[in-house]
Amino acid sequence: MDGLPPLYSLRAFEAAGRLQSIRRAAEELFVTPGAVSRQVQSLEAYLGVKLFRREPREIVLTADGERYLASIGEHLDGIRHATQLMTGKRTVEIVRVRAYTTFAMKWLIPRLRTFHDADPSVEVRLETSNENVDFDRETIDCAIRLGDERWSGVERDRVLDNVLAPLCSPAFLERNPIDLPDDLSAVRLLHSIVRPDDWRYWLEASGANGVDAYAGDKFASSTLAYQATLEGFGVMMAQKDLFSDDLRTGRLVQPCAFELDRGDFTYYLIYPRDRLRKPAFRRFRTWLLDEMAGGGRGTAAA
Repeated sequence: MDGLPPLYSLRAFEAAGRLQSIRRAAEELFVTPGAVSRQVQSLEAYLGVKLFRREPREIVLTADGERYLASIGEHLDGIRHATQLMTGKRTVEIVRVRAYTTFAMKWLIPRLRTFHDADPSVEVRLETSNENVDFDRETIDCAIRLGDERWSGVERDRVLDNVLAPLCSPAFLERNPIDLPDDLSAVRLLHSIVRPDDWRYWLEASGANGVDAYAGDKFASSTLAYQATLEGFGVMMAQKDLFSDDLRTGRLVQPCAFELDRGDFTYYLIYPRDRLRKPAFRRFRTWLLDEMAGGGRGTAAA
């Protein structure tokens, strides 16, 4: 055992560094915050370096701490994996995800089985909300959010395109022939309140005349607007790729060919950099990006 630091101290440091929190490390290890602090201090004394900079409401890894955590994290992951193979016991790891309701229902949940089949040791705890995430105060690992890359303090991966197109049911189109954007002036438009300007963006880009971009029925979410569209109430402005299954099966049709790609104003996976130290999150992120890159494009609706 010569040359090895105290293993309890190593475990406490890895948890505190990965979670960037003494309190959360204590919760994970089922000990008190004081116990974690004492173990970290013991490791610092053994190594002869400071691993954390202690501030009034948080701990921050020093440069030495960052390097040490990166080195030991890989080896501890290997020990966990080897132990699972030897014992046949698989521990449950948790990834907490926040997404928009329609994205969760129309894109993530239908595909989530493939992730669980490949990695049954990870439990995905999915919640839906339009609220922004406060990663410092909430136990959320990542979120799917709409924006233009201007998030501060988080990492981001672009996950899908934000392409707008009008959609309706085949029965509605049969009753209300629509060929050109101007024809939309004679039909009911359906809106998601959380994306109130999508019709205006699309109509202006299409060159439509005489269409009131804000007329029609408003719904609290795209999920409700989608259901109203299926029932033949009118035409919704949709983020098209999210409804690819509906278009393929004929539940919905696109009455006008024009589409508007919002470019960099699109959907991203956002997360604090320290979540990359969490093996379960790294595997979930890799799976999500592979799904998107492999043709699983879907466009989220808030």
